[in-house]
Amino acid sequence: MSQIGKGSLVRLVALIALVLGSTAYVAQADPGPGSPIPANDPFYSYDGSLDVAPGTVLRTRPMTFATPTLTTPIKGEQVLYRTTDQQGESVVTVATVLRPLIPGPAKIVSYHMAYDALGSQCDPSYTLSGGATSPIASAEQTVIAGYLAAGYTVVAPDYEGEELEWTVGRQSGYAALDGVRAAESFLGLPSSTPVGLLGYSGGSVPTQWGAEVAPRYAPELNIVGVAAGGVPVDFAHNLPYVSGSPKWAGVIPALIVAYQRAYGLDTSEFVSDYGLQVMDQVDQECIAQFADDYPTLTDADMVKAPYTSLLDVPAVVEIINDNIMGISGTPRAPLFLAVGHSDPIGDTVMITADVQALAHEYCGRGVDVQYAQYDGLNHEMAFPPFEAQALQFLTERFAGGPTHSNCATIPVGNSLAPTPVP
Repeated sequence: MSQIGKGSLVRLVALIALVLGSTAYVAQADPGPGSPIPANDPFYSYDGSLDVAPGTVLRTRPMTFATPTLTTPIKGEQVLYRTTDQQGESVVTVATVLRPLIPGPAKIVSYHMAYDALGSQCDPSYTLSGGATSPIASAEQTVIAGYLAAGYTVVAPDYEGEELEWTVGRQSGYAALDGVRAAESFLGLPSSTPVGLLGYSGGSVPTQWGAEVAPRYAPELNIVGVAAGGVPVDFAHNLPYVSGSPKWAGVIPALIVAYQRAYGLDTSEFVSDYGLQVMDQVDQECIAQFADDYPTLTDADMVKAPYTSLLDVPAVVEIINDNIMGISGTPRAPLFLAVGHSDPIGDTVMITADVQALAHEYCGRGVDVQYAQYDGLNHEMAFPPFEAQALQFLTERFAGGPTHSNCATIPVGNSLAPTPVP
């Protein structure tokens, strides 16, 4: 349904080449390669009072933008700050704040990496400082380099928090917004500083939820545009889609681990012995390790009698319903929503008609939405065109240019009504 502007893709490639061409082997800041993972690093823990405003900076340290084998001239800071969890309690997490190569008028991109982690070795703050990498992190680090070359300040929050609570919606959005607050405070920038929110796949969770909760949670932030691609709108629809998938079935046990952590879910009454075994195996892994490790795993394999599906379990359904996008508020900023479409249902993991439904719902509430569908492209293949189109979208939003809403042509899509609790 959408074509990528050739010029925007060329600009993105040129910006990335500019940064990568300027890299050199230089002295590492601390942290860097060889530093402990966040779970074992005292910087990430805080035992002081959290009776402070969300976004309050609690601790900082310098870092260098790097991979495990290559460093760059780009300097930044890791900022520990106060945020809010799914239950409304005060917690802490870390954001990486990266300054642009060429100073200019302040403009912030909150870039939400698709780290999809149950182990802290995949935290953005760790990978961006050269502690570790993966194909996903490497690709996104390259995109971040392009924004830095274009003059943007980039904030990359560890939005899953200390406990690595993957896919949990509101708290991911809170962490993203509080990361922007912390960056503005640390850099001495006013709340009027223009901000863009950006993320693909797992990174679309803080992006989209951040847009929804911002009007009431962080109304002072000047969010000028939001770009989310490969969006998981309602996991009640994604679960049967990935059940038995050779590429994505491993996300099923990972979701249950995340729900245990975020909601205190008691799995003893419904998870099978094999399900418990698989959950234990993925407990400290990240999506690059677990997604395709269980090519025949089905939703039914995870549960024991009398259950035949996770969607038969009342507590699981209640949690999934608590994380359906669109239920926590109406974004104020213009949105760019995109998804691949490589089979009759979606992009092999995300549901095309769910993203259409979310876009259509927002349009009905008066939100300015631009929707793109990449026909013939699966989830991985849709990442590059999304990033190119997101760059063009955000560039226009920061410049105050006209929007390109196509609300009138967006299909109604699937029902996003909560799944009835058994």
